[in-house]
Amino acid sequence: YREMNILVTGDENALTLGVNVKKIRIFLMLISTLVTGIIVSNTGIIGFVGLIIPHITRVLVGGNHKKVIPLAILLGGLFLMLTDTVTRVIFSSQEIPIGVITSIIGVPFFLQMLRKRGYKFRGE
Repeated sequence: YREMNILVTGDENALTLGVNVKKIRIFLMLISTLVTGIIVSNTGIIGFVGLIIPHITRVLVGGNHKKVIPLAILLGGLFLMLTDTVTRVIFSSQEIPIGVITSIIGVPFFLQMLRKRGYKFRGE
């Protein structure tokens, strides 16, 4: 988390503080890809949890990765449990994949986040 906190300040500052930016980025990319592949192969596609929860966590505790990472893991699990429980109560006669419900919740959140930050889509 220390190196991640330093990377947030920019590449130049990170280099000045002795962080090997290229090495850390490659390491983080490899670990993220490996963990994501393992999780998706075991649980299915529930991707919006990975987009929504870290942003909500940052709003709650700030940008310090020492707090964000463990809290995002806990909030992600809590979100999925809550979503699954609500789905089973509301749609008790049918089995609806949790990925559908997380997408219904996640898409508006993600679009609002993009709109708020002023991202432009190609062709606009």
